[in-house]
Amino acid sequence: MRLTILVLLFAFLSCKSNTALRKEMDAFTPVNASGPKALVYRTTNDYHDKVPILLSDDGLEIVSYPHPTDLLIAGEYMLPSKLKNGYWLDNKGINMNVAFLKYTYQEYAALKEAPSLDQLYSAIIDRKPLRELCDCGNKKSFRDIEEQINFLIEKKTLRSKCKVIE
Repeated sequence: MRLTILVLLFAFLSCKSNTALRKEMDAFTPVNASGPKALVYRTTNDYHDKVPILLSDDGLEIVSYPHPTDLLIAGEYMLPSKLKNGYWLDNKGINMNVAFLKYTYQEYAALKEAPSLDQLYSAIIDRKPLRELCDCGNKKSFRDIEEQINFLIEKKTLRSKCKVIE
């Protein structure tokens, strides 16, 4: 009997907290303040383990690329975080001019020095990989960034709550 009461009480409290969480998530609006951006994207193929670089607007020049030591922080690769429905949360710093290299994070981080610009340019596997890119504001405005962005994705409100970058 006591066990039944405890189970029912727990179920009631869980439902109540889930309802409060859903209301909080429905009301969530990303904060566009300075700081690290919460960039959410989908690509034409799975490039989650490939090293991103940034090209000029015309795609003819490499304007930013990492040094091999830039891909590891505190022993963790700066891979994007997997979200629902094929979305990824950027952890490296991409924009609309991102291109992906043939190198995985592990392969690139093992290099002693960054390849030359010519080598990097020839290592590009996709110059226009983005299907969608959204700026969801400052990462610090989220209580649990992956959970909250996944909620926006599930509710199909990502594009209305975040700024679509085109």
